[in-house]
Amino acid sequence: MLVGFGYDVHRLVPGRPLVLGGVRIPHALGLDGHSDADVILHALMDALLGAAGLGDIGQQFPPSDPAYKGADSLDLLRRVVALLEAEGYRPVNCDITLLAERPKIGPHVGQMRERISGVLGVAPRRVGIKATTNEGMGFVGREEGMAAYAVALIAEA
Repeated sequence: MLVGFGYDVHRLVPGRPLVLGGVRIPHALGLDGHSDADVILHALMDALLGAAGLGDIGQQFPPSDPAYKGADSLDLLRRVVALLEAEGYRPVNCDITLLAERPKIGPHVGQMRERISGVLGVAPRRVGIKATTNEGMGFVGREEGMAAYAVALIAEA
């Protein structure tokens, strides 16, 4: 078994949809990025890739490549799982923490877990998703952006 850790951060901006954990969430601001800027899935992909020694999402899906402009991060996650499978690994579980002042994600966590677990090929209970605020401090507290941390366990297939 191998463990990987991931981190991602994106700015909040007007005029973009907010996509977290593969779910579009109603909010006045969205995350800015080359793809859909889903910080939850980006942190998760980095954790999975790191566990397998396959670099990070910037290496696998360069932001300079127009092919990934506006990409759906659930599709990118499917590609990461395929990369793991090609190396002889499978996801076992993951745990993700979102840092955001608003919106509350509690009502959306079940759907996020279902979507992520479906791509990973694990039971929904093997996908931990939680959120915390920054108590008004720093860029997260000022609602300038969101960040996410993820840890993932993979095993030989």
